[in-house]
Amino acid sequence: MLTPTDFKNGLTVKWKGQIWQVSDFLHVKPGKGAAFVRTKLKNVETGGSREESFRMNEQFEGVFVERKSMQYLYQAGDNYTFMDMKSYEQMEIDKAAIGQDVIDFLKEEVLSTVTVCEDKVIGVELPNSIELVVTETPPNEKGNTSSGGGKPATLETGAVIQVPFFVEQGETIRVNPRTKEYQDRVK
Repeated sequence: MLTPTDFKNGLTVKWKGQIWQVSDFLHVKPGKGAAFVRTKLKNVETGGSREESFRMNEQFEGVFVERKSMQYLYQAGDNYTFMDMKSYEQMEIDKAAIGQDVIDFLKEEVLSTVTVCEDKVIGVELPNSIELVVTETPPNEKGNTSSGGGKPATLETGAVIQVPFFVEQGETIRVNPRTKEYQDRVK
C-alpha cells in the first residue's frame, strides 16, 4: 500500500475504483492543522484530470503499468492488430481503447507505445512525427502565400489537416500526430 508521502510524478495508483496517474504533487505543511498533499491526477482510462488533496494517512493501491513498443500491422473490423517487437506476439486492440485521435494517423508498420495495465490496454501513443502521403488537396493558388494560412489536405490514413499552400497531392509530408500539425516535406 502507498501513502501520499510516496507520490511522485508518473506514479500510478488505484483510487475510488479507477486508475489514476500522478501528474503533479505538492506537500503542504500548514502552520495549523495536519500536513497534506495537493495533487493533480489524470484518469488513465478516460484521460480526464482533477485536483485532489489527501491526508498523509490515506492509503492507495499501487498499480503496475507496462509500456510496450509495438508495431501496427492491420485492421480487421473494429480491432487493430499490433505486434510486440520483443516477443513477436500479436495483440488485438479494440477501436475504443485506441481512440479516434490515434486512429486518424495510424499507418501500417508504424511503431507505437502501447500502455497496458492489469492486462487491459489503456492507451496507444504514436511517435512525435509520422510520414504520410497527401492523397487529396486543392491546387496551389498564386497570391495566397501572404496571408500565411494554409489549405486542407487529406492524408493516406483519412485524416484532414492544414498544410502550406505549396504542398501538392502525392507528396510525402511529416506530421505531428499529437498536435495534428504539418511539420515539413519529406525529400
